[in-house]
Amino acid sequence: MIGCAPAVLARAARQARLNVVLIVADDLGSGDLSCYGAPDIRTPNIDGIGARGVRFAKFYSNAPDCSPTRSALMTGRYQHRVGGLECAIGVGNVGRYDDAEWLAGRGELGLPVSEITLPRILKNAGYDTGCFGKWHLGYGEKFSPNRHGYDEYFGIIGGNADYFTHREEGGLNALYHNGKPIERQGYTTDLIADEAIRWLKQRPAERPFFLYVPFTAPHTPIQDPDGYDPRTGTAPVRQGDRKTYARMVERKDRRVGDILAQLQAMGVADRTLVIYHSDNGADPNGRNDPLRGRKGTVWEGGIRVPCLMRWPGVLPEGRTISQVGITMDLLPTILAGAGVAPPPGRKFDGLNLLPMLTGKSPPIARTLFWRAKRADRVRKAVREGDLKLVLDEGKEELHDLAADEREERNLLPGAADAAARLRAKLAVWEREVMASRLRPFRSTPG
Repeated sequence: MIGCAPAVLARAARQARLNVVLIVADDLGSGDLSCYGAPDIRTPNIDGIGARGVRFAKFYSNAPDCSPTRSALMTGRYQHRVGGLECAIGVGNVGRYDDAEWLAGRGELGLPVSEITLPRILKNAGYDTGCFGKWHLGYGEKFSPNRHGYDEYFGIIGGNADYFTHREEGGLNALYHNGKPIERQGYTTDLIADEAIRWLKQRPAERPFFLYVPFTAPHTPIQDPDGYDPRTGTAPVRQGDRKTYARMVERKDRRVGDILAQLQAMGVADRTLVIYHSDNGADPNGRNDPLRGRKGTVWEGGIRVPCLMRWPGVLPEGRTISQVGITMDLLPTILAGAGVAPPPGRKFDGLNLLPMLTGKSPPIARTLFWRAKRADRVRKAVREGDLKLVLDEGKEELHDLAADEREERNLLPGAADAAARLRAKLAVWEREVMASRLRPFRSTPG
């Protein structure tokens, strides 16, 4: 595993006081941005991050849905090491599979504060830290963003909510500010962007900042940003309406542009690393073409996502990157860029991508693992180089992604030895990442 960035990068970051803006989309498909081939959605501001930086061709989410990927993002490690977060936390703090149900019954379903997180590391290094958007790593106060190192938090505490009433199914208010539910009028995407920009305007010039903006869009409910009906206090839900979905993405693109413009107005754009990616593939409202599968699956369409990065003067401009990346890489990459050392003794599963992004190192082959649970369903995958083995509810397929990224040609049974090797690696990995806090509940990986 390649270590920290070249010394010149770390030294430059310390001198320039690198800022970091991390923007996350919710359920945005691999084909839902115009720079990734969307024929019906215009995203000039998001596209511009890659045009003035790098665009990944092979970037993965750690999981095919929300909470697991966000756990990996915050910790730089496989979410399985935490336990109970292999599936999105259900509305109202519900566990959706056995481990999560057991933890929920004990009041422990969420990301424990014992985990070492990106915002806490940066805060300890002198950064101002703000989170504006979707959290989805636990409803209880002990799991709140503020307990994980954020100076300020505003957003949807759970998985999703009506974009105008900000209430989950069942009527529970999901909009929070610094640990307390609040009432606020407006479309959620706009509220998130407005609060992020307000926070930026308050930043002292001499202090570096880490801004995390996990938008809820374009996660369901599918609601037109301009469709508010005063008679109902919200907008109609138009599930499956691609035009409404496109308007949601385009509104988010406009607000991303406003955040980028604020960086420019502050005079800090040239010393700010901006990262944009999605937490998983699209559900049926979105577009994962030409990839197979969707959110919830470990086929490429469920876990291959857009990712764009911009760091003027350090990252090349307008380059498409062939290096395989994954969500948990972002933490070590950000720390390396900021010149911040990891806590002593902490080992990340993620990889610092800066050497490959800057051309200091050629792309390297990787072995990555996925396991996703919901109810009694278990889906697993392992990618070794270009070979990918998928175990999906009793179905097993092996694909060569270099020749078949659509996963149309199953190489089994003709490549049984390769499949056996990958299956064995997957079993070793499952034992290695088993969460210690689950041991009272289970003695073996499952």
